[in-house]
Amino acid sequence: MDESNASNCCLLSVDEESNGSTSGNVVQMQDFQSWVKVSIVKHLQFDLARDRVTATPRDWWIATCLMAKEIIMSQFIRTQKVHHTSNARRVYYMSLEYLPGRLLKNNLINLGILEETKKALEMFGKNFDEIEAVEPDMGLGNGGLGRLASCFQDSLATLNYPAVAYGIHYELGLFRQEFSDGKQVEKPDSWLMSGSPWEVCRPENTQNVRLYGRVEYSYDSCGNLRPIWRDYETIQGVPWDISIVGYKSTTVNFMRLWEARSASEFDLKMFNEGRFFEAMEKQNKNETISKVLYPDDSTEGGKVLRLTQQYFFVSCSMQDIIRRFKNGNKNFDQFPEKVAIQLNDTHPIIAIVELLRILLDEECFPWEKAWDICRETFSYTNHTLLAEALEEWSAGMFEHLLPRHYQLICEINRRFLCGDVEQRWPCDDSKKRALSIISGDGMKVVRMAHLAAVCCKRINGVAKMHSNLVKNSLFPLFNELYPEKFTNVTNGVTPRMWIRCCNPNLSKLLDRSIGMEWTSDLWKLRDLEKLADNAIFQQKFLEVKQLNKLKFAKMVAALCSIEIDPNSLFDVQIKRLHEYKRQHLNLLHILSLYKRVIGGRRDIVPRTFIFGAKAAPGYHMAKRIIHAINIVAGEVNNNPNNDKIRVVFLPNYNVSLANVIVPAADLSEQISMAGKEASGTGNMKLTMNGACTICTLDGANVEIKEEVGDENIFVFGHTEEELKFLKNRGYNPYDYYSNDDELRSILDWMASNYFVTKSGEAPLRDLRDSLLDGGDPFFALADFEDYAKTQNIVAREFENKAGWAKKAILNVARSGKFSSDRAIVDYAERIWNLPQIDPK
Repeated sequence: MDESNASNCCLLSVDEESNGSTSGNVVQMQDFQSWVKVSIVKHLQFDLARDRVTATPRDWWIATCLMAKEIIMSQFIRTQKVHHTSNARRVYYMSLEYLPGRLLKNNLINLGILEETKKALEMFGKNFDEIEAVEPDMGLGNGGLGRLASCFQDSLATLNYPAVAYGIHYELGLFRQEFSDGKQVEKPDSWLMSGSPWEVCRPENTQNVRLYGRVEYSYDSCGNLRPIWRDYETIQGVPWDISIVGYKSTTVNFMRLWEARSASEFDLKMFNEGRFFEAMEKQNKNETISKVLYPDDSTEGGKVLRLTQQYFFVSCSMQDIIRRFKNGNKNFDQFPEKVAIQLNDTHPIIAIVELLRILLDEECFPWEKAWDICRETFSYTNHTLLAEALEEWSAGMFEHLLPRHYQLICEINRRFLCGDVEQRWPCDDSKKRALSIISGDGMKVVRMAHLAAVCCKRINGVAKMHSNLVKNSLFPLFNELYPEKFTNVTNGVTPRMWIRCCNPNLSKLLDRSIGMEWTSDLWKLRDLEKLADNAIFQQKFLEVKQLNKLKFAKMVAALCSIEIDPNSLFDVQIKRLHEYKRQHLNLLHILSLYKRVIGGRRDIVPRTFIFGAKAAPGYHMAKRIIHAINIVAGEVNNNPNNDKIRVVFLPNYNVSLANVIVPAADLSEQISMAGKEASGTGNMKLTMNGACTICTLDGANVEIKEEVGDENIFVFGHTEEELKFLKNRGYNPYDYYSNDDELRSILDWMASNYFVTKSGEAPLRDLRDSLLDGGDPFFALADFEDYAKTQNIVAREFENKAGWAKKAILNVARSGKFSSDRAIVDYAERIWNLPQIDPK
């Protein structure tokens, strides 16, 4: 065991009260590796009823997880004991999604026992990588929002901040993506089919959640008129806990996920009468709440389920937070001193009204006191400027599902408009209409982002540019009214997952060159700057990149049956499929290169275009873009006269795939329409793994440019201000079609029968019509010429291996700002006022 691991294992001893538990004995054994072996065999035998001969790869994976869990649980118990006895202030992080990926390797790295575990398994003739590959990605999230939440939990534990993360225990996650004739097909993501060894069920902390019904008023024993919620339906929320392990830290926090279950007993009498489906119907209806992440909300039923999901998880969480608070406190005046609640995007905003309801209706507080507690407790992170993601609900649907909450929102709105707004802008009805939580134009809707702006103590964007847009474009009047609320915290990602775990070859090179401290202090990567011009180091860096590209090429051959050239430029766009992210702009460039190739041009730099993305089931244009890319991929990859470019669209993009793609990338595509991307985190992961970025000045790209330097990034396209001017002037995509010969030839090609499928489908024609006749709402045609020119510069630069290596090294060296550790310190110091507590 190396020195760093030895020091970490010393943290694993238990206190005297543990009565010599197994994990306590870990540190008493001189040969830790032997303990690992004994523990794995013990769990094979006693938990899985297997011996070393009969155990399957899945058995070895579970046994290895349970070995690590022995250590984790010892640290978890100590952490929670210290937090409880010190009555610690905690942050409670509410997010509808998390995206942790696989936990085994990351947990072993954070515990400092990865190498010992690998060696122990080798003694059994087992390969760690093969065993780790058995683990399914946890189906708890969709994209950047969920992955950011998981990065933040890693940093909170690493930095010894007391925290609990709340979410939903999705049975099926989002969906498993498959391609059929190039089209996305959604299949259930049954990640929990065989259970998870990392979870602990806590049925004793089950919460009851009420829905529907009506509100009556009656007098209490003191003669006060009180609201009574009657005739409601009840659903139970059962918590499942997953431990969050900090890197070289004594802190183990946890994530609590709520599973929906029916509160009523199974109707055995009905079942025995032969009414089998009726007996099951109510059970099944209630349990659908935690079945799937982001059900399709294009129907009324889908909208009701989405709102029900959001309320279900925040109601369970608020009740749990209050239970925990009452455990160590008697006076609710202390609630904001002990509890900080962070709302990750608009999905959990109803938590504000749920706390207000509990304080008013169950704790019998006067309005002013309850309201003050709410306003001091919550903070809100905005992650998008897109109207579709700002959560506006039909007032009628909202009132039907949550009648008491709708009453409270109406009262919040009345007091807000008659109070702060009237005082600031007397008799100005236009300001009141603009600021009202309940929109009165046409069908009334409840505007959840407005509710957060009224109620939350702090509101932050997730990149400097985005935070300015939040203040000046999304909430300009709220910013005038409450300027002290608004701030910025630029996103970050954890280097434990996104370098040390996913890129062991680069990690070893960094360790040998600058030491290991970068893993917990990413600013240390600056020490690489002095090596950027060193020819020997450049060669070693390129060798690492080539090993990663070979690994990726092997995976592509296995998954997609496509042979790719590991010496080609790996051009990567991996992110949720949305028109504003402009995968279709990338496609236009692919078509332009392919036309040159089949036209006989030989000066094309070999390039492999790599996509990974899922489209929301109801987002039809996004699904057409996937289909279009796959049709072009089939044409490009199967043309025997094309030896210059390949197109790969990997199915079912997830964290585990990203762990192979990110280290292999040469070029990071961050080409969203300027002013639409809040921050991005894929841009950060790719930068710190040595990919150069081609980008618009959008989101955190602006700050990446500031950090890495103009000469180490490729910027193109209109700025947000320029696009605003274009739009106001009257943007006509046909102007670009008419004035750019190359663009016109591509769009005409798309409109021809060349790419029509055997079944008569023409997604490229549909895409062309959207760009021209549909108004090109995300300005792809306006940016195409500059994008294509910049891509030509990229190709020339890539041919200069030493120059490219220097750029890539400096991207790694200057990525320190984009650690989630820095972001969490910003939150802790400027928003949560959260002290660190070391449970040592």
